[in-house]
Amino acid sequence: MAGARAHMRPIAGGVIGLAGLFGFIGSAVFSLLAATGGTMPTLSDSYTLSILRFTLVQASLSTLLSLAFALPVALALARQRQFFGRRWLIRLMALPMGLPVLIGALGLIGIWGHNGLANRLLATLGRETPVSIYGLSGILLAHVFFNMPLATRLLLAGLERVPPDYWRMAASLGMGSGPIFRRVEWPALRGLLPGIAGLIFMLCATSFTLVLTLGGGPGATTLEVAIYQALRFDFDPSRAVSLAALQLAVTATLLALLSLLPSVDDRTIDDNKPILRLDGTPWSARCRDATVLVIASLFLIAPFAEIVIAGLKADLGRLLNDQALWRAMATSLAIAAPAGLVALGLSLLFIRSRTALAALRHGGFAAAGLSRLIGATASLVLLVPAIVLATGWFLLLRRFGSPSPSTAPVVVAAVVVAINAIMALPFTMRVLTPALASHRQRTARLAESLGLAGFAKLRHVDWPGLRRPLLTALSFAMALSLGDLGAVALFGADALVTLPWLIYSRMGSYRTADADGLALVLGLVCLVLTVVGTAGGKERDRS
Repeated sequence: MAGARAHMRPIAGGVIGLAGLFGFIGSAVFSLLAATGGTMPTLSDSYTLSILRFTLVQASLSTLLSLAFALPVALALARQRQFFGRRWLIRLMALPMGLPVLIGALGLIGIWGHNGLANRLLATLGRETPVSIYGLSGILLAHVFFNMPLATRLLLAGLERVPPDYWRMAASLGMGSGPIFRRVEWPALRGLLPGIAGLIFMLCATSFTLVLTLGGGPGATTLEVAIYQALRFDFDPSRAVSLAALQLAVTATLLALLSLLPSVDDRTIDDNKPILRLDGTPWSARCRDATVLVIASLFLIAPFAEIVIAGLKADLGRLLNDQALWRAMATSLAIAAPAGLVALGLSLLFIRSRTALAALRHGGFAAAGLSRLIGATASLVLLVPAIVLATGWFLLLRRFGSPSPSTAPVVVAAVVVAINAIMALPFTMRVLTPALASHRQRTARLAESLGLAGFAKLRHVDWPGLRRPLLTALSFAMALSLGDLGAVALFGADALVTLPWLIYSRMGSYRTADADGLALVLGLVCLVLTVVGTAGGKERDRS
């Protein structure tokens, strides 16, 4: 009985967290359904049908291109395991995933835009028609930039899970690159490709900031951008609701299909794992792999370098003296800090609740169902994208009447904080789940034998052992919130201007130099958060 009572408190905390999460999301969804008047959207409207078609086409093409470019890069990294800088190149593959999307878009414009580096080089070669980054081509390029590194890491992790005996057998048989790909590499990758493709397709289908920045008008508009335009520019709530309901149907279908595919993970990449790969030693293989890796590195590094160079060329002195920058920075941090803390708190509630449920000896079907429901919270974020949540709460707040001017920014900021926290929840849970499991395995018996509990256990056991993963999860959640443009784009106004919204506004008013300088500032802030969150990585835990 005493053990069961000890588990009730964390289980109750998880239930309360779920109630709050479902209450917030359910309110937005209920607001959308109530605004439809009980009628679901149809595809008879040619405009809606064209938007849906473009959403699915660009996501399909982006997925195919990302996988097509990621496969040779992953194979080259798997073959060449001893060159200088391999570890940093693998880490570079993770950088676009944590980069604010708007900063990446600015870097791509600096390289591939009308006056970008690529078009200047083409002009010297006599090409008069510049490459256009706006429209479908720019959206595909940006999606490959952000998703090709993700696919590369996932494919590389799959190759490194191949048993070392396979490589020794291939070496003893003298197998070349072709037979090794057919007999060893392709069987290891074949089962991963559907899951990776489904994940990238889902990310591209729900892409907002990239399409908003690089879209070429009505002909290059996705469902999420159309929702934003319907409310922000046309103020047509009925169309926005219809598009939001269609977006929910699309994401629900994609999520159901994604759940049928095998899950993927990149946490097995290990530079020090002893693997015998003789197929990468011939001079021809080294030259081929080096060419692939150099091209991939330049493709990823060039936009980052452009951000730094263009930002330094801007009038940073004038920008740093601009009160608009500091107001936007203060607003961004005032949203990012509570959003990160909320995401962190919910993650801890859910993880502790699942642990307590697993420890119940006679939990039955109810405990198993509750544990699965808590584990599915990450998928819930993919089901209801940020722009759909923002649309539902926009209509809900409008239905209850406009708050007074003094309280409106507070109410809107609270909604944006909640949306950003929900969007960061899968990432904080991914960081904290293995950390808490390892910490519990190391310290649970010792703390129980010493009679440590409550604040004493938190001070002497939990905080020293979990400080680093907690700071990592918090910094990552704050960085995601700082770079968010989805919810703020819909609610943004003179009283609620964040740094990404200020950058986008300067881009819209053709003040590109100011946008570059502000993007550099935002990137540095996110970098500082990352450094602070991952500091102390080499410190060893002490008993």
